[in-house]
Amino acid sequence: MAKRKSDREQPNLGSPQTRLPDVSRGWQTAIENTTKRFEREYRQEKFELPAEVETISIFDEWQAGTLQNRIASKFWELKLPQKKQTWLDIGCGLSFLIYPWYEWNAFFSGQEVSTVARDILMSRGPQLNSKLFRGVKLGAGHLLAYENGQFDGAIATGWSCYYPLDYWERVIDEVKRVLKPNGSFIFDVIDPESPLAEDWAILETYLGTEVLLTPLSEWRSLVRQAGGKIVKSSPGELFQILQVSF
Repeated sequence: MAKRKSDREQPNLGSPQTRLPDVSRGWQTAIENTTKRFEREYRQEKFELPAEVETISIFDEWQAGTLQNRIASKFWELKLPQKKQTWLDIGCGLSFLIYPWYEWNAFFSGQEVSTVARDILMSRGPQLNSKLFRGVKLGAGHLLAYENGQFDGAIATGWSCYYPLDYWERVIDEVKRVLKPNGSFIFDVIDPESPLAEDWAILETYLGTEVLLTPLSEWRSLVRQAGGKIVKSSPGELFQILQVSF
């Protein structure tokens, strides 16, 4: 996908819609489905699932609320945010309330598709640490509502598997734009060879989102094509974490 010269040269970006208004129908459907699925989770709504879902190997862990702790990617193990650095968490969820940003003493900004998660963070984030919390913008990962060269690092964990590679080509292009020179991008991708992958994909389908089991080799190729280099990687039970520099 060709990069747009205007995206690189504007010092003040303004509204994201003025930069990249085109969103394919497939992308929009994925964004809407992912938003609905996580809005329900943040509201702690009960999912009505058919009886056959209970036969999935990870169902009991999901129902007990322990599955997420098992599969969550510990991005800081690849690169720890440093004191006074500025970091952007894309698809942040409730990250600032969960991870120890106050211990890292790094400045946190977020972008999130869920209004529920955004509102919770905007309410509680300043109460937790008004110095480090820099706010959360509402929007999808392919249109980052931040200026060029603003961040030392960017994070995107737990959601790459819901979107095709051509969408992620746009995401990476946006991340490159908002990173400072020598900044780091840390994101995770599902490992299709993981014993959990197929059952997790089935479970997520019942929860309202389609999971794409994209081969790891294709993710590596995407990074190379975007001018990036995988500096470090770390395998998990379901996701593999990648640290990329550009």
